[in-house]
Amino acid sequence: MVNKQEVLEIIRKTRVIAIVRGTILNDLEAIGEALTAGGVRAIEVSLTTPKALTMIEQLVDRHQADVVVGAGTVLDGETARAAVLAGASFLLAPSLSPKMVEVCHRYGILAIPGAMTPTEVVAAWEMGVHAVKLFPAGQLGPAYLKDLKGPLPQVNLIAVGGVSLENAQDFIRSGAMALGIGSELVDQRLVVQGRFETIRERASAFVAAVKAGREASQR
Repeated sequence: MVNKQEVLEIIRKTRVIAIVRGTILNDLEAIGEALTAGGVRAIEVSLTTPKALTMIEQLVDRHQADVVVGAGTVLDGETARAAVLAGASFLLAPSLSPKMVEVCHRYGILAIPGAMTPTEVVAAWEMGVHAVKLFPAGQLGPAYLKDLKGPLPQVNLIAVGGVSLENAQDFIRSGAMALGIGSELVDQRLVVQGRFETIRERASAFVAAVKAGREASQR
């Protein structure tokens, strides 16, 4: 298993975390192939998905040379430990979960707790995490993230919730370290229809968008 610094660097470099949610196990391999072919190097399986832990095990077993695999919607310590034992190399929560962070620290796993307000962001950072999930980013907008980065430039913020191709570049230009992308990338309608090539195309488009946003922010 890669260590948390290596996982962080992979996420920092590629800047796209694909969120798999609500799919079935039989479609997982095709989804994984499409995402990796599109240039995605980090995949999160939401634990709201049936058989999510089995999915994490399968992705790690088949794609560990290509991607880092994480667990999302981790709300407590017990669930965090189960995800770690399944092979997840990073954990995300929609909220600030001290127990989740505690388990991650214990096992040397990258913890990405969720926050919305400046107070929550600082509280998460003071727990010793390496990144904080800004949620729901789409409702808050790139300008909100930019305002947070003003007094908190040291905090690595990952924008999640409502991220689309239309606003991806703006979030990166505003200072997001990475983006967590769910249905705008792994759309269940496409999965049901077997349109995995379209998922690959979307993955490539998001990778290109964050690259363009990163280049724009460096000018």
